[in-house]
Amino acid sequence: MDPLSTNPFAVLTLIAAPAVLTNASAVMSLSTSNRFARAIDRARTVAKEFQTKRDEPDDLTAYRFRQLTYANRRAQLLVRALTAFYLSLGAFAASAIISVVGAGTVMLGANALAVVTELIALAVGAVGVGGLVAGSVVLVYETRFTLSTIREEAEMIATELRVGLPTGKAAEPKG
Repeated sequence: MDPLSTNPFAVLTLIAAPAVLTNASAVMSLSTSNRFARAIDRARTVAKEFQTKRDEPDDLTAYRFRQLTYANRRAQLLVRALTAFYLSLGAFAASAIISVVGAGTVMLGANALAVVTELIALAVGAVGVGGLVAGSVVLVYETRFTLSTIREEAEMIATELRVGLPTGKAAEPKG
């Protein structure tokens, strides 16, 4: 018996899964592009601050230079994540086209070729999923990296103001 006729979820899965995965890749690409733009803006701001104060070698100048290197590292991580998401988009599109070709080979009765296209489509789809996972892992790392740079910035400002950083309940937003 044909599995597509006995399992109502099979057809839905065949149609929806590629669309959902492609959409996930596109959304991740868009949000990562946004983060990349913000990282570039941050790097430019810090670079301007560094340029105006570089003749005054002090702790603040060294701090600004560190912040500039952090912004550069963050941009590199985001480009790596974008590359993974773009790979995913391309892989899912290729997988869909290969699947269409595979469906055509089944209709023509070329079962051996259908099996080959099925395996290729599955492998290319797996590359797409791998790209989504890899890009997401890089974004988690980049988020933690950014949080540590923000923490360092807060510590520097607290040192300049000669105040301690709030901890516990005092560090939580009021409201």
